[in-house]
Amino acid sequence: MTDLPATMFAVIQKHDGYSGTATGPALDDAAAWLEPAELPLPAPGPGQVLIRLRAASVNPSDIHFIKGEYGQPRAKGAPAGFEGCGDVVACGAGAEALRDQRVAFVAAGSGAWAEYVVTQAQMCIPLRPDISDEDGAAQIVNPLTAMAMVDIAREAGEAFVVSAATSQLGKLMCSLGRDLGLHPIALVRRAEAVEALKQTGAAEVLDVTQGDVVERFAALSATMKPRVFLDAVADQLSEQLFCAMPNGARWVCYGKLSADLPRLTQMGQLIFMDKRIEGFWLTRWMMSTPPADQMRVVAEVQARFADGRWKTDVSERLTLKNLVPNLADALKKSDGKVIITP
Repeated sequence: MTDLPATMFAVIQKHDGYSGTATGPALDDAAAWLEPAELPLPAPGPGQVLIRLRAASVNPSDIHFIKGEYGQPRAKGAPAGFEGCGDVVACGAGAEALRDQRVAFVAAGSGAWAEYVVTQAQMCIPLRPDISDEDGAAQIVNPLTAMAMVDIAREAGEAFVVSAATSQLGKLMCSLGRDLGLHPIALVRRAEAVEALKQTGAAEVLDVTQGDVVERFAALSATMKPRVFLDAVADQLSEQLFCAMPNGARWVCYGKLSADLPRLTQMGQLIFMDKRIEGFWLTRWMMSTPPADQMRVVAEVQARFADGRWKTDVSERLTLKNLVPNLADALKKSDGKVIITP
């Protein structure tokens, strides 16, 4: 690793393991969980690469993770952040094919919120030259999840339900659903988002803050018959809407934006209406999906970003050195992604 620095700047975690809390992906003060640090430059092992960061993105899963609320334990002193893009500057044995390439990556050996990142070569995707760094930094978690979950939805019929539809992932799923001839039913929390979501691709948009939303959804469900609910909120309203869906409906939870814990009120539906509640985790999808199918999905994702059908809506840009004092306020901005640069 000649011509590389001996140390790097990183934003690291202050805690180990799990917290036992379930307060959702929001921060009052990032300094309670994160701190800046100068760390030794990591070296890639067999099958790994060292990446010089260009940009990283902030996902709800990142916030759950640093708060100890994710499905994997934290490591005190390790950089935070799951996803980004950058240039491969060193390779371990077996990973030489990626040398000098610009890649999108999911961090494994060390977190993405650092000047340099070590991760597994199999968690990297070489980027087309017509993909911007900001799109590259958000190229894996949301887009691949959108592709995988809309695939689940279209196997079950023409209509499906998307919660938190103004999120980056929600908008990607609505757009993709429309392009595939499907009819997304989008759930939002602001009346002013309704028309924008219809332009994005939603067939119907419901403002869940309206008191009659369950009745309105039940009427839509009776005619459109959505059988897949792609849910990032997972609160009591989610349970009510699931109960209003037809026979064979699947409640697919892929996030927990709400701190409220839902209570199951109609258990008989699981028995007599063949309904299912299940989870989706992109890491498991990447480990279980055949490589040829993954490459087909990756090629389609990059094509959509390259030709403008998809784009990363950015709400705030922060640098690594001003991340900790500004992250909490940046996360309060809606309808966009926080992008981090070195």
